Amino acid sequence: MFVASHAHFEPKARFQPLTRRADLVVFVLLALFTFFVRGAWMGDPNADVDEQLYSLIGNAMLHGEVPFVDLWDRKPYGLFALFALFHAVGGPGSAAYQVGGALFTLAGAMMTFVLAREQTDRMTAAAGGALYVVLAAINDAHSGNSEVFFIPMLIAMAVLVHDPRHPRAVLRALGAMLIGGMALQVKYTALPQCLFFGLWALWGQYRRGMPLWQLAALATGFGLLGLLPTIAVSAGYWMAGYWDEYVFANFVSFFDRLPASTGRIHPVMMVFLFVQLSLAALGIKAAQRSWPNGFPQTYVFALLWMAAALATVYLPSTVYRHYLAALIPACVLLTLPLFHRAPSNRLNLPALIPAAVYLLIVPYQYWVSHENRAAVHRLADAIAPHLDARAGRCLLVFDGPTTLYSLTGSCLPTRLIYPDHLNNALESEALIVRQEDEVRRILATDPPVIVTAQKPLTPQNFAAKDQIDAAVARDYRLLVKEELHHRLVYAWVRRTK
Repeated sequence: MFVASHAHFEPKARFQPLTRRADLVVFVLLALFTFFVRGAWMGDPNADVDEQLYSLIGNAMLHGEVPFVDLWDRKPYGLFALFALFHAVGGPGSAAYQVGGALFTLAGAMMTFVLAREQTDRMTAAAGGALYVVLAAINDAHSGNSEVFFIPMLIAMAVLVHDPRHPRAVLRALGAMLIGGMALQVKYTALPQCLFFGLWALWGQYRRGMPLWQLAALATGFGLLGLLPTIAVSAGYWMAGYWDEYVFANFVSFFDRLPASTGRIHPVMMVFLFVQLSLAALGIKAAQRSWPNGFPQTYVFALLWMAAALATVYLPSTVYRHYLAALIPACVLLTLPLFHRAPSNRLNLPALIPAAVYLLIVPYQYWVSHENRAAVHRLADAIAPHLDARAGRCLLVFDGPTTLYSLTGSCLPTRLIYPDHLNNALESEALIVRQEDEVRRILATDPPVIVTAQKPLTPQNFAAKDQIDAAVARDYRLLVKEELHHRLVYAWVRRTK
């Protein structure tokens, strides 16, 4: 059942060919849908957590700061460079990368549509593109985290390699491997999917009769192209004299980070995983009815892609909800047979049900985002008058939105500028310094304002947190508190002596 038959090698022949006018209509509809769904968070500097750090580092790069040296994180250089590009074009605010994220999501939706056209009619495929947008928002890829950017790159790889019989299959596969290398520079966990696409392309050439020595040469070329962006970045850091800092951040600290007690499986994540796996399972059952003599090769490709995507999700020792976004493209393609119908240019209304249901909650998301951005701006407005960047009087965000540094115009008190790197016990063995030592050093500078939170997001390093609590109790008074994403965030101002 899971082996493609030659009779089903080109299933799209059953349907009408692509036409420019019809596809332009699909593009416009998907663009309107994408920007409406994601518009709730555009301009919200606290729409998500990790992206605030990427934005801060990207903006800092425009002023000469060097990732891993001046400001520390373990994400690849390419992610920060991408944010720097967004801010160079769109300004320092969050809308710059959020509009960029919407454009990447639109590209992912359109490429999903192109792949879906291999097995279904145009309007059902368009509904598949809309489902991509919806699942991205549901799985926390709604604003600017790394999944927003590297997943469309992987879909581009799929578009290029999924058809081994294409007359330019080898050239397209070489291009795909270079795109995969760029995806790795956004997030290294893209590796399992990159390997899958490379193996699929090699298998296709083997099936077409390519000699083994040529396959070996082609595999070597794939590997070199896939590594080229990382080699280029590595060479740059080596020539700049920052090799040790680069290697530790990119290739050592990942393995030093402790796993969460919940590990790779926990109840909240399983709910969202269940949604996608259920859709895929229903689609597979429908596919068995549609293709009783064996799945077409395009569907086998989607099945194997889903397995590779699961490897991407579960590669880290701790799995968060937004990691599940890696499953979306393959999930959509596997789900499509559930909405199978005869070829038609009319809307496939059943296929639009997931998107239509999600639209019901979009107005609520607009309201939530409005309240959230108002609260974070009130925090920033209260904090800013107490800071003096020229005198080195910097804000310390021990637990709270990283974006407060940008919104208040604060100087930065540490290279570990991401609050999670100061307070998260899972990071205690994976940083350039000990957390409690860095907190002690920062407190010795008497920061004028310290930001803490009522409810921590992660397991806490109490050797660091106790220092903050003691300093706040001894030397600070409450300046302002606001509720952000269902937890209270406090700003404490230093008492005058």
